[in-house]
Amino acid sequence: MFSPSRLTIARHRRAWTKSDLAKRAGVSLRSVSAYENGDTEPEADTLARIAAALGFAVEFFTAPDLDPVEPDSASFRALSTMTAGQRNAALAAGAIAIEFAEWLDRRFVLPSTDLPEFPGAEPEGAARALRQAWALGERPIRNLVHLLELHGVRVFSLAEQCREVDAFCIWRKGIPYVFLNTQKSPERSRLDAAHELGHLVLHRHAHAACSAEATDHDPDERVASFQGRQAEDEANAFASAFLMPRAALRATVPRLPTFDQLVQIKRTWRVSLAALVHRLHSIGTFNDWQYRNLCIEISRNGYRTQEPHGLDDRESSQVLAKVFTELKKKGQTRHDVAKALRIPARELEELLFGLTVSAMEGDGEIAPTPPRGHLRLV
Repeated sequence: MFSPSRLTIARHRRAWTKSDLAKRAGVSLRSVSAYENGDTEPEADTLARIAAALGFAVEFFTAPDLDPVEPDSASFRALSTMTAGQRNAALAAGAIAIEFAEWLDRRFVLPSTDLPEFPGAEPEGAARALRQAWALGERPIRNLVHLLELHGVRVFSLAEQCREVDAFCIWRKGIPYVFLNTQKSPERSRLDAAHELGHLVLHRHAHAACSAEATDHDPDERVASFQGRQAEDEANAFASAFLMPRAALRATVPRLPTFDQLVQIKRTWRVSLAALVHRLHSIGTFNDWQYRNLCIEISRNGYRTQEPHGLDDRESSQVLAKVFTELKKKGQTRHDVAKALRIPARELEELLFGLTVSAMEGDGEIAPTPPRGHLRLV
């Protein structure tokens, strides 16, 4: 049976309008609208042309409906600079990632969700509370992706060819998802991940709206609006406080640090120089004059786009590494997984980009060491 929702999701993945698809597939705009609305189904030869134009197998469009990720349920930033096509492409990637995650859940026991919520809390206090709940103390966080996965957050890559899509997060069926643009610097990706974590713990039920299947007796099916200037400011403040706890950071900073000392301190906390300087200003270490001069120096040296002595290692996924190592033992490659999901292999690779070793051909070893965690086959 033809799935209208899958046609919309495939079209969105290409950032196409309905008119774009109609032209490329050689069908009328009215027909495309009718197919996506579920008013009629395309004939076999028409569906074949549509599938070929979109680069998906015909089988993708005849699988059970795929629930879309609605724009108001995601934590997109900079909506004013993001085109509708860019937003839709990222959301469609999210829908495919959720189906992949549910496919994994049927085959593995993944870490369960352990994510306290602090609705209405002050960001600094929420960051301290979460560190306490996760027994982190005030030490630097070595790998934030590993930490999120350990507590049940599903992490995927966006791999979008645009700077406007940084990251976003959603809740689906009680499971939190974070999507990162892994083409950004390691420091920027860490801050993005901490920002989305802030949304997850602070804003899940802010301006809550029920999804199509939700009821008042089923809170796990509710989705929240993470958007708005206040929510963004709170998530930024949370991210800064979570990555750089006030007391511990102050203990590592000399009274009048040199620029070289700041560079070394930012490497210790695994953040960008700009993020460190902003945090030190927010906690009163630097006055306005010092902060302004440091910002000028950072900009003059090009350190907003090219991090000085940047991190050598990009954060990777332990869960995904373990998954593909176990699948390989059973003779299953990434291409096999993509085929099972009825998606192009490239779609799967983009979800994994920057999070696991790429192995499009031959599916070589995914990780040199086995990850920690609670993942096991079922």
